[in-house]
Amino acid sequence: MTRPTPETLAHTARRARAAADPTVDVDPASARSAATPAVPAVRPSAPAQVSGAGSLVRSLEALDVDVVFGIPGGAILPAYDPLYDSTVRHILVRHEQGAGHAATGYAQATGKVGVCIATSGPGATNLVTPIADAYMDSVAMVAITGQVARPSIGTDAFQEADIQGITLPITKHNFLVQTADEIPRVLAEAFHLASSGRPGPVLVDIPKDVLQAPTTFAWPPTLDLPGYRPTLHPHGKQIREAARLMAGARRPVLYVGGGVLKAGATDGLRRLAELTGIPVVTTLMALGAFPDSHRQHLGMPGMHGTVAAVYGLQKSDLIVALGARFDDRVTGKLDSFAPDATVVHADIDPAEIGKNRHVDVPIVGDAKHVIDELIAAVTAERSAGHSTDLADWWTQLDDLRNRYPLGYDEPADGTLSPQYVIKRLGEIAGPDTIFVAGVGQHQMWASQFISYEKPHTWLNSGGLGTMGYAVPAAMGAKVGKPDTVVWAVDGDGCFQMTNQELATCALEGIPVKIAVINNGNLGMVRQWQTLFYNERYSNTELGTHKHRIPDFVKLAEALGCVGLRCENAADVDKTIAAAMEINDAPVVIDFVVGKDAMVWPMVAAGTSNDEIMFARGVRPVFDEDDI
Repeated sequence: MTRPTPETLAHTARRARAAADPTVDVDPASARSAATPAVPAVRPSAPAQVSGAGSLVRSLEALDVDVVFGIPGGAILPAYDPLYDSTVRHILVRHEQGAGHAATGYAQATGKVGVCIATSGPGATNLVTPIADAYMDSVAMVAITGQVARPSIGTDAFQEADIQGITLPITKHNFLVQTADEIPRVLAEAFHLASSGRPGPVLVDIPKDVLQAPTTFAWPPTLDLPGYRPTLHPHGKQIREAARLMAGARRPVLYVGGGVLKAGATDGLRRLAELTGIPVVTTLMALGAFPDSHRQHLGMPGMHGTVAAVYGLQKSDLIVALGARFDDRVTGKLDSFAPDATVVHADIDPAEIGKNRHVDVPIVGDAKHVIDELIAAVTAERSAGHSTDLADWWTQLDDLRNRYPLGYDEPADGTLSPQYVIKRLGEIAGPDTIFVAGVGQHQMWASQFISYEKPHTWLNSGGLGTMGYAVPAAMGAKVGKPDTVVWAVDGDGCFQMTNQELATCALEGIPVKIAVINNGNLGMVRQWQTLFYNERYSNTELGTHKHRIPDFVKLAEALGCVGLRCENAADVDKTIAAAMEINDAPVVIDFVVGKDAMVWPMVAAGTSNDEIMFARGVRPVFDEDDI
């Protein structure tokens, strides 16, 4: 198999969309040439005779990798021998999915590239879910897999899988290494691709005989990526047009996505918002990019967003989208989304622009540069006397915030409220804590009832919605930020998918804290069955209430953790406080909560944002001329 050409460095569909889209105005002078990119971290090294495996490990050291998550196996085993003497810390996980999510959590918490390692065949295929997860959420990750020896490729050899072909649609790029001599260059290119432009996962597949072959290691290598030129600086004309629209809009909204966090543009975002006075909404992937407590923050938009945020986007006359992708969970029924809005869409990936929603002003560029240049252009507009009074717009939005705040009803049967648990957890743990969520009701409550004041304090699986993400991702985040408190907020369903990684945490000295929101059911699925399937609860009861199988306290103890249980509101604070005092072991709290709590507000899948429900049977009342 030949090495992929430079034209395949970007995902084929994305590249084709960008090439075919005439609305994307890219200024050639603004594009940073990436034909000869710098190696991410350069530690010059004299040539040395090593094996391919030794070259791999030395490359990781030269790239300043401090930790990898993985499991050895036959095809990757040669790499584990030099790793034994390496400065790179290897964390032995209990399942390859855990390795992938841990690498993702590490990357999201630190801003560095996360690294995971697996062997060939089932080891590699167990990485598919975390790779897809990282791809959907644009996370910088490098996955290194062993492969059967080159003569056996294509013969259905023992533990053979075409992981390069399998992951082609879910990686930013992937490599099948052909010779030991190319390992340093491929590793350096993989790290550069994963972390630059729009971040994403890169897979490096290395046959066993390549790892065993003799080679000469030298650093730094010369990178060869002639087809890879991410545009960082936006086109000046597009910036000026966006600023002109912002100066004249009467109902504008800043629609902020995870790209703002990836670009390190949160300080600039706050300056832009305060300069213009424009309302801000932050997506699920962008929580913490703009302080929840800020006067201009309307909250999270979308399916379970605030009424004010959903209304703000829906009734806007100008949407300025920054590093967001008009996801279906935000837009609802697309053809009825924000019908009167002019759209400015800024994104580093040109294929995202116009993909879902028609764009009037496309801006290709890194969010930090886009925001900084927008600040300058808007300042110039205001100096020329061009600005709009947004008082009427804010009057409408403030009225909605006052009438439809986020809240919840206490369970009628006297059971513990999951919203109360999560709210108190956020208040007691504080704004410096990193919160990591699984997927489902607990994820939405954690996004609603914890106040995120700082960037990179909220990690979750947004695009793929991966159950089982929380525990290993929290492990990775804690490894990357050992002095920061890390809480995973997980559901009883999600927790049972990857809780084996708590054994890893216990043995490796990674004191994460886990709040299991145990409602005895697959909660979000049960909510849909309540609302849309006439309360026919087919296969959603887990038995963690009725039978206490498993007993999460005993399970935690069996995995080397401290296990606690809380079943009533009076004990919530002291149970959380007890967990906060334990810093030498992982802690699991089994919060036994009511099964009937639901996530509100809600825009049902496939419906228009116009049809948002504030609570069951309660639709917000807007003015006659509103939605």
